[in-house]
Amino acid sequence: MIVLFTDFGADDIYVGQVKAVLTQTAPAASAIDLLHSAPNFDIESSAHLLAALYLRFSPGSVFIAVVDPGVGGARDAVVMVADGYWFVGPDNGLLSVVAARAQAARLWRITWRPERLSPSFHGRDLFAPIAAWIAAGLFPADKLAESSALQVQSNGADSQRVIYIDHYGNCMTGMRAAGLGSDAMLQVAGRELRRASTFSEAMPDEAFWHENSVGLVEIAVNQGSAAHSLGLQVGSVIAKPK
Repeated sequence: MIVLFTDFGADDIYVGQVKAVLTQTAPAASAIDLLHSAPNFDIESSAHLLAALYLRFSPGSVFIAVVDPGVGGARDAVVMVADGYWFVGPDNGLLSVVAARAQAARLWRITWRPERLSPSFHGRDLFAPIAAWIAAGLFPADKLAESSALQVQSNGADSQRVIYIDHYGNCMTGMRAAGLGSDAMLQVAGRELRRASTFSEAMPDEAFWHENSVGLVEIAVNQGSAAHSLGLQVGSVIAKPK
């Protein structure tokens, strides 16, 4: 299984081109669109989002992870296996939270370059072929060089920022809910919000926080948009009251 996590946008021309390469190189592998609306150019938010989402898949899955504002520049390209999951993408911090939280990780730098490599589309020309070979069971050892660590690293700590807003206006944060008690209050846009287990525990138009389906703290409004009601955007800080 190959899983795509990008900021390419589902309505643009890029995803189809990546899938064309995957189909040509690994026709037996299924390609799943996890997300193509990762926050544009926002590596930190996307790194926390990827770390929350990848564990919903089976070990052995191969992730093409591309949020890459430095494409074509000095940043490196890498392959990483972390606790049995494979990741192919830029060494710009996008894989850093996954790496920091993994029990075991191994890393290779991609030394191979295809004959035709667009400086602005490494997702298609560099990452997709490598991911497809791995998914097909043809580990491209001759195209990689083992490395000891990512150049851009993270300590794996939670992020107290909004990292993603869905089309309902629910605001996902980079905080893991397991670290907060049921009576914890969060300070959001100058207001203190209580925890609710479900949307139905809140009154219509009431703002609250809850543990969402991937285990993260999410700010929500019952039958409304938290982003609109509270003026939140990706990057907004969420804090525990002192």
